[in-house]
Amino acid sequence: MTVEQAREDRLEDQEPWRDKRRYLWPLGTVMPALPIAAYGLVHLTGLSLFWWLGPIILFVVLPAMDLLIGRTNDNPPDSERARLEADKYYRWITYLFLPVQYVSLVFSCWVWATQDLGVVSNIGLALTMGVVSGIAINTAHELGHKREENERWLSKIALATSAYGHFYVEHNRGHHVRVATPEDPASSRLGESFWLSFLPRSVWGSLTSSWELEKKRFARHQKSHWTWRNDILIAWAMTVVLFGALVAVFGWAVLPWLVVQAVVGFSLLEVVNYLEHYGLKRGKRDDGRYERVDPRHSWNADHTVSNLLLYQLQRHSDHHANPVRRYQTLRHFDESPQLPSGYGTMIVVAVIPPLWRAIMDPKVIAHYDGDLTQANVLPRKRARYGVSEAV
Repeated sequence: MTVEQAREDRLEDQEPWRDKRRYLWPLGTVMPALPIAAYGLVHLTGLSLFWWLGPIILFVVLPAMDLLIGRTNDNPPDSERARLEADKYYRWITYLFLPVQYVSLVFSCWVWATQDLGVVSNIGLALTMGVVSGIAINTAHELGHKREENERWLSKIALATSAYGHFYVEHNRGHHVRVATPEDPASSRLGESFWLSFLPRSVWGSLTSSWELEKKRFARHQKSHWTWRNDILIAWAMTVVLFGALVAVFGWAVLPWLVVQAVVGFSLLEVVNYLEHYGLKRGKRDDGRYERVDPRHSWNADHTVSNLLLYQLQRHSDHHANPVRRYQTLRHFDESPQLPSGYGTMIVVAVIPPLWRAIMDPKVIAHYDGDLTQANVLPRKRARYGVSEAV
C-alpha cells in the first residue's frame, strides 16, 4: 500500500465504509450453473457449441471482461475488517456455491445418460462441468482456511467432485508452510514447463506430501494413520461414494465423463498453482530458515471481474500472509509482483510454454532487478539463466 492509500484509509475510518461490490459478489454463484445454462442455450439456439460454455466463459468471455473493465486496487480499511468478516452475507455466498455445484453434476450425469449428444458435445459438457469442479476447488480453498468446523466440512464436500480431497491437507499444512521455496511441489520454478515438469511434479508431490503430513499427525499421538479420522481417507471416501451413487442411478456410461471432468477440475487448480508463484523464492535468514511469507512472494492480479468470480483468489499475496482473512477483506499491495492479466488469460498463456516464458521470464528478472540468484530457478536450467549451480 502507498502512503496515499494509507492516508485514504484514515479518512475512510472517519466515515462509514461501504463495499461497492457488495451486491456483485453473488456473481460467483453463477459459475457452478454453467452446465444447466449450456443445456438451455443449446435448446434455445440449436447450437451444440454451447455445450462448451465453460471453456468459452473461462477463456474467452472472462479475459475480455477483464480487459474492458480493468482493475480494482482499492482496499477496505483495517478498521472495517472485523465488521466485514462477521457479516454472514459474504459467507452464504460461498455456501450457496455447493448446492448449485452438485445440482449441475447430477444434471450433467442425466444428460450423459439420457441424451444422444455425440462424442464432441459430450466432451464439451465434460469440460464445462470440469470448469465447475475446478472453480469449486477455489471455493474449497476459501472455506478450508477458516476456523469454523462447518466450513472445513463444506470444503471437503466441494473437493469431492474433482477427486482431489488431499488438497485440503496439502494446501493448508504443506503449501502454506513451504510456499515460494524449492521444497514446495506447488511453487513453479523459473524455466519450468507446465506440461512436462510442473504438472506431474505438483500432482504427485502434493499427493505424497499430504499423505506424509497425515502420517506425521497421527504419529505424534502414537496412533495409526489408517483410520477414518484421516482427512485424506475421508476425502477419497466422499468421492467414491459420490461417483458410486451417480453410477448406480445413471449407469456406467457416466463414469468416463465423471473422470474427465475431475481431471479437468484438478488440472485447472494446478495451472493456477503454476502461475501464482512462478520463479519467486523466499530468502533465507541467518539461522538457515526461510523468511516469513510477504507480498513479494505471490503473483497478483487486481482484475475486477475475475476477482468477483473467484472470491479474490488473485489477491494471493495477502492470502498467503494472512491465510484466515476472508475474501471480502483481501488487500492489494503495491510491492506484490503483478500479472499482466487475470487468471483466465494467464491460464491460456501458461499452457503454451514459449509464450509463457516470453511474457513471464522478463517479469521475474525485473522483479529481482536482474539478480536471479534470488529466484526459484529450475535446477537444470540454471546455466541458461546464468545462475551458479551452487546457489
